[in-house]
Amino acid sequence: MRPIGIVKSCFSTRNGTPRQPLVVPLARACLVFDASRVPPASLEGLEGYSHCWIIYVFHLNTDLEKLWKETSRSKFKAKVRVPRLKGKKLGVFATRSPHRPCPIGLTVAKVETIKGNTVSLSGVDLVDGTPVLDIKPYLSYCDSLPGARVPSWVMVDSSLAVASVNFSSHFSSKLADCWAVVGKSSMYASPEELQKLIKEVLSWDIRSVSQRNQTRDSRVKEVNGKASDITSDLDDPHEDGSDGCEKGPLHSTDIIYHLFLERFDVSYRIDSDGNVLVEKVTLPSDIPDNNNEGIRNQHEE
Repeated sequence: MRPIGIVKSCFSTRNGTPRQPLVVPLARACLVFDASRVPPASLEGLEGYSHCWIIYVFHLNTDLEKLWKETSRSKFKAKVRVPRLKGKKLGVFATRSPHRPCPIGLTVAKVETIKGNTVSLSGVDLVDGTPVLDIKPYLSYCDSLPGARVPSWVMVDSSLAVASVNFSSHFSSKLADCWAVVGKSSMYASPEELQKLIKEVLSWDIRSVSQRNQTRDSRVKEVNGKASDITSDLDDPHEDGSDGCEKGPLHSTDIIYHLFLERFDVSYRIDSDGNVLVEKVTLPSDIPDNNNEGIRNQHEE
């Protein structure tokens, strides 16, 4: 199988990409189809549907190369940590972990517009550069099952919700300065709309299980963009047991986390009561370009 399209998403890294679809309504992406394989006529009629299913590859899985090219050495974990269960382990097939024997994901998104070989989407939970294998229209009469049974822990919507999201007094002016530089290439109409997206994303605790647990230890970390690039429900991904963060005698509010949206690097803190303070925004030069990763090396809960 080969991808038929690539996602251009507002989420530059896995960190901050929602664990489920539609929980962040302002999350936007464009699905750009390979014109050599998918003619625009293939999309005729899709505009009649409000939502579509997307089948894709978890291309940022750190074990993907081994899984596909060294199958005899590949040993996927039968159990994974579940964020909603505060790190308790469940069988991988009872979760939506990306770390599976066959790393294929399924998600649903709202269809906004269709132009040529590009479909604009919202409510996405896809990281930038995600390879897409297929899309199908969402059919409410058969795809929605109101009486379906799920475990009680799945229904606890507040388990990952934060208490509040506030912005520093100078955040808006800093965002406006950054917007003046790169705003023309944004999927958002204004810095105010982008700030609404930031609040929607941070209304959920986007930290990994290990990052949330670290605040209970005497040694805690400052989390930079690369180190915080972990939102899956698996164990510590670093083979040496570390997580790539600097450690020091800090309090929970001293940990600075980073959220990358488009070209914006958003710094924030979260206290032990779940109150988020968004401090500043900058324009780094080293945001990973996931579009150049190919299907090599993403998230879901």
